[in-house]
Amino acid sequence: MRETALGIKAGDVIRFERTFTKEDVELFTKVSKDEGDHHVQPDELDRLIVQGLLTATLPTKVGGDNNVLARTMNFEFFRPVFTGDTIVCDVTIEQLDKKDERKTAIYATFRCDNQHGKQVLGGSFGGVILTGE
Repeated sequence: MRETALGIKAGDVIRFERTFTKEDVELFTKVSKDEGDHHVQPDELDRLIVQGLLTATLPTKVGGDNNVLARTMNFEFFRPVFTGDTIVCDVTIEQLDKKDERKTAIYATFRCDNQHGKQVLGGSFGGVILTGE
């Protein structure tokens, strides 16, 4: 297994956790223009449904932390995420292939679960890790 300049290697699992707030959804609604009623009108428990692509920022944050320039992203949404939900995202580095001194190809899979242990999102991404070397 090769290790990148950033210290990750095939087989590593990187975990990120986030609790989504009403403010997160309101800001994303403003930026994305994804203004479905379920994103702007609270339900009977005073929750909003978090946009799918806002939920998808969890695995992309891990990519950003490791300087990944994505080429492909695949998402499968299993159930809604509501404001107040805490989502844990595990990203598994499946493959790394050094192309040259500045680029390493990467392929990773991810699974995101809510605080009840229910999967809300799964998928994969591929691209290249860019290094400043």
